[in-house]
Amino acid sequence: MTLELPSIWNILISTIVFFVAVWYFNRLLNEQGIPKGMTRGLVVFVLAYLVSWGTGELVDWVAGPQPQVEMSQDASQLLKQLGAMQR
Repeated sequence: MTLELPSIWNILISTIVFFVAVWYFNRLLNEQGIPKGMTRGLVVFVLAYLVSWGTGELVDWVAGPQPQVEMSQDASQLLKQLGAMQR
């Protein structure tokens, strides 16, 4: 089983984009006169998440394929590998 990890650029850029999107959507909804509340906060969060996720996918697409990590099904083998890394 293989696991494809996101690139460091994906994590950095999508985090920055998330906070910019939160600021932008809050400003947009303030200008529309929509009152603050739980629903508005959830809408802002979901929209910012979607924009951030899309940006992260775009960054990974531009960066190209990342090396894949092999996943072990055996827990004891995983523990042995972790013990070897600590030495």
